[in-house]
Amino acid sequence: MQRTYDHAIEVDGLAKVYAGGVEAVRGIDFEVAPGEVFSLLGPNGAGKSTTIGMLTSTVRPTSGTARLAGFDVRREPLAARRISSVLFQDPAVDRPLSGRRNLEIHASLWGVEPRLIDARIAEIVETFDLGGLADRSVGTYSGGERRRLEIARAVVSSPRVLFLDEPTVGLDPRIRVELLDVIGRLRERDEMAILLTTHYLDEAARLSDRIAIMRDGEIAATGTPADLTATLGDELVEARLGGNPAATLGWLRTNGLADRDAFTVGSTLIVPARTAPASEIATSIGSLGSVLSAVTRRPTLDDVYLSLTGDRDDLAA
Repeated sequence: MQRTYDHAIEVDGLAKVYAGGVEAVRGIDFEVAPGEVFSLLGPNGAGKSTTIGMLTSTVRPTSGTARLAGFDVRREPLAARRISSVLFQDPAVDRPLSGRRNLEIHASLWGVEPRLIDARIAEIVETFDLGGLADRSVGTYSGGERRRLEIARAVVSSPRVLFLDEPTVGLDPRIRVELLDVIGRLRERDEMAILLTTHYLDEAARLSDRIAIMRDGEIAATGTPADLTATLGDELVEARLGGNPAATLGWLRTNGLADRDAFTVGSTLIVPARTAPASEIATSIGSLGSVLSAVTRRPTLDDVYLSLTGDRDDLAA
């Protein structure tokens, strides 16, 4: 059954409180358009997995609503599952069977019309370059080949929404890049929306139309990769210190040389050049002594992520 919808994913006030009062997700809101790649980023414990669990109807929300292609995941879980698909971190293919047989079984289980299955699999095999692998046992596949099959399996039913949970974790760099190309092509298929979770920020920047960064069950920021990076300005100072970087950061803030978006990571101090030129900030840091190295550079998505997900005491200082 199809339903008219404006957003492939629509989340409104979604929250989950576990036993003991643990607030895993605290009333988040976001939408994902058909054909859009939307990444959900955040440290472990930020609420990403619980959010995905609620959207895939494996975790029951405490409050709020979520819809996939117009279907309420709480009230219409079977309908929501039929129009979506999930690629989890753990392998989900049957290794003794051939790749083709894995695709056939999944297509049948997910309701692809029997008369269309062969043509659909032929299309998928070509799209994912599985021609030389399809009739081999999956147990003979390399890690990258198996992951490619798992993504192919996830889209064989032509889902309106695809969830990719850490799709490239554990793969070597070359295979990871090849797989990113495959994932990038998925966005062009049938206006399918993709929700991606990953700890590789370069991966998110490359694939995503928009990114949401979660912290402590809340969405701290949402925007395009370029818009998020622009929140830190045009230039920043990165200094590695031999002394106490928190004390240096406090001094810079007291003297108007650093704002709330400056932060520390270990012995490294990152200061966006907002309140003063980068050269002045770097000189001031140097005058305090114990500077092992200092550079000025443009902000990256990594800087935005670290700024938003860093230690609370540092952010509040």
